[in-house]
Amino acid sequence: MNHQAPVYVRRSDDALLTVAYYHFYAWRGRRPFWAGLFMICGGFPIAYYPYADLRLGNVTLAMATTAGSGSLIIGVLLAVLGVALWFQQAIRVFAGVASILLALVSLPVSNLGGFFVGFAFSMVGGALALSWVPGKPADPAEATAMAPAATEPVVGMSKADAMAGGLHGVPAPRDSETAHASETTAHADGGRNSAG
Repeated sequence: MNHQAPVYVRRSDDALLTVAYYHFYAWRGRRPFWAGLFMICGGFPIAYYPYADLRLGNVTLAMATTAGSGSLIIGVLLAVLGVALWFQQAIRVFAGVASILLALVSLPVSNLGGFFVGFAFSMVGGALALSWVPGKPADPAEATAMAPAATEPVVGMSKADAMAGGLHGVPAPRDSETAHASETTAHADGGRNSAG
């Protein structure tokens, strides 16, 4: 029996935003996206708070530290590591260790690591980068064994079918399954609703 992968054809009623979401979803799944996002979010408060002024009426509260340039460098490095991690997955171990070390250095340098907000985000981002492992391609023998018994090309799949699981390889019921279900229903009601 010939096994073929399902073929998906974009219909004209699919919204452009839905297609963009699927492309982004596939792009995100091939890289440590959340680790990079947490690093970027951790770098912002670390770099921002030493330069921020909070005004309470006529009183200006300055949270500047003597090592304001150090805070800026730490925040920018964390943001650069996060973006680089999205496009170079091979640096995940280096980026994870560097993010954790920069988060620890930010505690004494940058207002307790951006009031622990930047510290927490950077530590979580570093841990996620260290724990992320790229997926391995499946062995062809295993892929054949795990494939459904009959996969037929799906042409003109609607958006509702795609959202219901059609894009995840769930095949639509075959005609024999539908006929079996109608026979079961006919036997259940004693054949009263069957024609004949």
